[in-house]
Amino acid sequence: MRLIAYILLITSLPALVNAEQPRDWQLGFQKSASQSMTDIVWFHDYMLLPIITAITAFVLFLVIYACIKFRASNNKIASQTSHNTIIEVIWTLVPCFILIVMAVPSFKVLYSQDKIPPADVTVKAIGYQWYWGYEYPDENIIFDSYMIEDKDLKANQPRLLSVDNEVVVPVNKNIKVLITANDVLHAWALPSFGVKRDAVPGRINETWFRADRTGTFYGQCSELCGIKHAFMPITVKVVTEEEYKKWLIEAKQKFAKEIIEKDFKIAKKIAKVKDLK
Repeated sequence: MRLIAYILLITSLPALVNAEQPRDWQLGFQKSASQSMTDIVWFHDYMLLPIITAITAFVLFLVIYACIKFRASNNKIASQTSHNTIIEVIWTLVPCFILIVMAVPSFKVLYSQDKIPPADVTVKAIGYQWYWGYEYPDENIIFDSYMIEDKDLKANQPRLLSVDNEVVVPVNKNIKVLITANDVLHAWALPSFGVKRDAVPGRINETWFRADRTGTFYGQCSELCGIKHAFMPITVKVVTEEEYKKWLIEAKQKFAKEIIEKDFKIAKKIAKVKDLK
């Protein structure tokens, strides 16, 4: 039994190491795969949590102290004090000071996300009901990405997260993502990269990420967009520069934009001929 357990652990370890996805009983964020997400996790773990914990503990102490100190059995005559200038000044200034302390790192994180550096690769994501379409404008590539049904899942493919056509990007490169929608509101979100942007019809939003390690990373539409909202996952595969160049060669043959447009024109001509008949 131990031998079987070791074999299962060894065979599944690469998939666990190289893929980031939600896990059973998970608490906290997924493992960071970009500097932006690292900054977000640091801000949450070492700034927000200590402040929230301290405030909660202090308020709990005040509640318990008030219940004991000012209980009716110990104070036959209720206090008539209504104002205390010192306390009012303190409870005004201290929250302001806390907000100022929190503002500095939070503005830094927001600025780093909004300021898009020169892009090495540009990807356009279009939300449809209910799947994602992708374009590589500089590479003449366009394809759709559909969720793989349960019956078609292969080994190590997570349910509700795996897709037939993954977004492939190189590691340690600036990836610019143009996000829009064709019908209703969607949202393109990848937790490991700290990326989340609304996909709005008639408008293009921009975001970016720079993956610092290879692997497969999963996300989902994060805007309630209809009955199949839960079935339009996002899968990004981060590979080495050499692997990305090989994928580009294959993708330009498989997903060439001109071929798709020609097929569309031919289909329109056939439809017109049928209408004339």
